[in-house]
Amino acid sequence: MKIKIYFTIILIASTNLVWAQYPEIKTDLDRKVKSFLEANASRWRDLNVPLADGKVLYDLIVENNYKTAVEIGTSTGHSAIWIAWALSKTGGKLITIEISQDRHLKAMENFKQAGVADFIDARLGNAHELVPALSGKYDFVFSDADKEWYKNYFISMDPKIVIGGCFVAHNVNQRTRDMRDFVDYIESLDNYKTTINRSSSEGISISYKTKEK
Repeated sequence: MKIKIYFTIILIASTNLVWAQYPEIKTDLDRKVKSFLEANASRWRDLNVPLADGKVLYDLIVENNYKTAVEIGTSTGHSAIWIAWALSKTGGKLITIEISQDRHLKAMENFKQAGVADFIDARLGNAHELVPALSGKYDFVFSDADKEWYKNYFISMDPKIVIGGCFVAHNVNQRTRDMRDFVDYIESLDNYKTTINRSSSEGISISYKTKEK
């Protein structure tokens, strides 16, 4: 019982820290999204990002004025809500891809409750097929699906990312061979500038495209 109380206190403290750092809430949509995220802060499971990592995604989009975003791996929508919230500020829209029908449907429900459904094009299917088939140009990509396929996702999206755009990958702290290969690959590219956000417990790689190959 004491252990459960301890971890509850830690969760509340970390959640409050994120909100304390957050920009001023100005609009009805801001209030609706914030209320939804706060009400569900302790409920995100099933492959969703932590609260603090959602804020990292929000900040990247707002600070760089990104408008055309792709998310690979929706899960039940926590990260997509943060991304869409940011895109509501820049006038953009998110394409998010999820292979599980159950998670896809739950995410759709969460998007509506959070008030960000109009900023999201949620697609059900295998990202191995849907990502290479995407047309157009994008300025923000977030990869949080099957880790062994990260490098393939990056290679598929690279020609579609505009100069100044950003490819972000989650869970890069994992000590798997596939993850090491992916990180080594993106850090070796001379047309991307990559940093690793180690403040995240999961590890987030952030790669800005500086020029075409």
